[in-house]
Amino acid sequence: MFFFYIAEALRSIKSAKFSFILTIVSLTISVLLILFSFITLQLSDYYSSSLKSNIKINVFLKETLTKNDQEKILSDLQGKIYTDSVEFISKEKAAEQFVKETGEDFRKILDYNPLPASFVVQISEMYVISDSLNNIILDLSGMESVDEVVFKEGFIYRLLNYIDTVKVYIFLITLLVSMIAIYLVYATIRLIIHSRMIDFETMKLVGAKLSTIRIPVIVNGLIAGLFSGILSYLIFLFIKKQLLIIDALGIMFTKNMFEYLLIIFLTGPVLVFIVSIFTLRKVSLKI
Repeated sequence: MFFFYIAEALRSIKSAKFSFILTIVSLTISVLLILFSFITLQLSDYYSSSLKSNIKINVFLKETLTKNDQEKILSDLQGKIYTDSVEFISKEKAAEQFVKETGEDFRKILDYNPLPASFVVQISEMYVISDSLNNIILDLSGMESVDEVVFKEGFIYRLLNYIDTVKVYIFLITLLVSMIAIYLVYATIRLIIHSRMIDFETMKLVGAKLSTIRIPVIVNGLIAGLFSGILSYLIFLFIKKQLLIIDALGIMFTKNMFEYLLIIFLTGPVLVFIVSIFTLRKVSLKI
């Protein structure tokens, strides 16, 4: 019986070659877009995490601060739920950093150090969102002995927003192409049913079971899904080879290859199977 199903499926393919090829192409595009959407999501999460780990707020202290005041502020900052780590920058270290960054040594002109001591507060990733950050800045500004709170990483926020926007567009494109693929699979199955209607009616007259009619059509779709998986895999291997120069992608390809293979080889057949079952509901043994 298995060979009968295969033979009937091949006959269906032969009767609708163009639609079968079009289905393979559309399924391949869908599989690749779904795959690269998944990879893009992982990549964006990787870079978002990296960017968020660099979000720091400078808390500048008043000149009249004593050693005990510094220790108290340090303790208070470390106790904040949004704090990941705290680094103290003394006036002397601030002067060294200024000279290193600008190449100008104000100490040759001034007989005192005008730069204030400060704390650099690194914010935990889960609090790196716009509303939370504004509340954090207000909270730090209200601390005793704090002169000024400065946040310089506005560019990182814009970059994070760009990443989120790109993700949305990729998902929309993937959804659109997947819908087109679903329609093409549906149209192909309908075409197969229409082109072989005489054969189906004959099979009904000789007492064929409903499964004998439906299964070859489903097998036809699964063959298309299998071909789309193989084609997607070959394209993926080619693209992967070109992208291995990106360290983050190299890490993800190595770490998540099993997940990628599941997407490549299961998306097409599963999609076709679901559409086939839905389409074949109207096929019955009524003559």
